[in-house]
Amino acid sequence: MKIQGSHYRTIWPASGAADAHLSSGVRVIDQTRLPFTFITADLFSMNDAAHAIRAMIVRGAPLIGATAAYGLALGLRADASDAGLAAAAATLKAARPTAVNLAWAVDRVSAKVATLPVDDRAAAAWAEAAAIADADVEQCRAIGQHGLGIIKALAAKAGKSGKPLNILTHCNAGWLACVDWGTALAPIYMAFDAGVPVHVWVDETRPRNQGASLTAYELGAHGVPHTVIADNTGGLLMQRGEVDMAIVGSDRTVANGDVCNKVGTYLKALAAHDNGVPFYVALPSSTIDFEMQAGSLIPIEERDARELTHMSGRTEQGTLETVRIVPEGSPALNPAFDVTPARLVTGLITERGVCAASRAGLRSLFPEMLAAAE
Repeated sequence: MKIQGSHYRTIWPASGAADAHLSSGVRVIDQTRLPFTFITADLFSMNDAAHAIRAMIVRGAPLIGATAAYGLALGLRADASDAGLAAAAATLKAARPTAVNLAWAVDRVSAKVATLPVDDRAAAAWAEAAAIADADVEQCRAIGQHGLGIIKALAAKAGKSGKPLNILTHCNAGWLACVDWGTALAPIYMAFDAGVPVHVWVDETRPRNQGASLTAYELGAHGVPHTVIADNTGGLLMQRGEVDMAIVGSDRTVANGDVCNKVGTYLKALAAHDNGVPFYVALPSSTIDFEMQAGSLIPIEERDARELTHMSGRTEQGTLETVRIVPEGSPALNPAFDVTPARLVTGLITERGVCAASRAGLRSLFPEMLAAAE
């Protein structure tokens, strides 16, 4: 996607060279500084990558996976022994527990290099990480194409005579959450670029405000009409008939079709179900945990209460400040995700097409992956 006319991925070799693993690291967009400051951060070691994931300098399931893959390659640059490989993999996997892409990417790179001579491992891991990043771009592009068909069909059915199709989204599942394009936002970008009138209701997504800070930022950069709303406004808009569809991303979707995503997604799905609003989930196959059988088994990350008790923003004087918004002494609970039951999901939009949120639906698109897990 483009920022101020320049194309960016969210992660790329810091030196721009194919052999960057020999002398440098990877560069990422520091998402903790958005929307007010666009800066990048360089990751030179496995520990740098693990910190970037934990601190949410990078976030979004696909991008976490790509960062972890590069992080493992950087770890092998320092110690490519079997013990070094195992230690780096364990550290990266522990950085965040919920998004399945992280463990998937680490396991994929580990499997690629485990049988190689020690001296060949770092280069092979770097190449595999680059392949994971490139594949994510193409998967998200395909998700966009499949989702575009849904948007066009809904727009035609609505018959709004040039009025925009109103789409609600939660958290950030755009290019900032992936390597490029995004998942839930990819169909929206493609619809906008194709001339389909769209308008996006952007949930603020407390407590870290990824919707207000990140989704609004990238939609604005692309020129897509949008409006930021409080998290609890979506249900009212649905009751008023002002939401034509909802589309969100996923951090982990399991074999029965249950969807784990940013906390608050479940409530949006309930409201959509009650008001007859189609509720879609867009995700690449790397986000599907074919071995886990039910959403109730997904480990839900609980993050620092400070994310809830404090808020950062820019003052009228232009300075960035963090303030406390909760009384001193009041405890806070901050689970990062919730699980939406498959029965509330209209369909899953993947790189292979759209399917029902069910074991049968997943089997129709990914028979070999589901069979391998059974």
